[in-house]
Amino acid sequence: MSVSFTDSPARANIIELKNIGQSYDGGQTWIIKGLNMLIEDKPDQGQFVVLLGMSGSGKSTLLRYIAGLQQPTEGEVLIKGQPVTDKQRVSMVFQQYSSMPWMTVLDNVALALEYQGVDKKERYARAMELIELVGLAGHEKKYAQYPALSGGQLQRVAIARSIIANPEIILMDEPFGALDIKTRIQMQELLVDLWHRFSSTIIFVTHDISEAVYLADDIYIMKSPPSLIIEHIDIDLPLRRDYSTKRDKHFTELVHHVEDTMIRIAEEK
Repeated sequence: MSVSFTDSPARANIIELKNIGQSYDGGQTWIIKGLNMLIEDKPDQGQFVVLLGMSGSGKSTLLRYIAGLQQPTEGEVLIKGQPVTDKQRVSMVFQQYSSMPWMTVLDNVALALEYQGVDKKERYARAMELIELVGLAGHEKKYAQYPALSGGQLQRVAIARSIIANPEIILMDEPFGALDIKTRIQMQELLVDLWHRFSSTIIFVTHDISEAVYLADDIYIMKSPPSLIIEHIDIDLPLRRDYSTKRDKHFTELVHHVEDTMIRIAEEK
């Protein structure tokens, strides 16, 4: 286990937030101020970054910046060294089910390809590959709504749609928060498998410390407003993980370390 603020200059940057500030009252108060974050590219591996922090610390806001859904009051958001544009936008998976309920699973997953002008035959073929990959084969003609699909299945639709749009970068805002424990564990294992299959860079927000340690290879902890990232924890677990990882003594030690760090930061507020 190690705590570090140092990034190696040898790798290219995939996501960078520089001197970010967010104010909603013309600068009288700042929700975020002077925030910097650098996520380096790891070719043929990707990485799983988890954001932790108390409610209101700005975790979801950072995802919205990267997705191009919100502009900071000051500072820069760069993806591969370039500002976020409409053509470069990154898909985001929310806690609330975000599928189009009037469309089938197949049409939902293929939607990004339709926007890109991919012809129907090709986009359906590619969408079916993802549908099978996330365990939804046989459900492709169902409407993407409850109760035709369960909560876990609806999140699988959202994940498949995000991957088909841009498998290189995936943003997830507490996507498993509303799921029961069995489904949540299944979704965690699915996400680990997809991460390694696509070598994605995944930015994941959660309040569940055990989930954060299980999924992440890097955890960034934010303090409450004016928010900053004040702790970077390298999770030194094997990249290939399964349920047995959670029974490992070192996993438990890491969970306690992150929990203690969160408590210390909260008390320093």
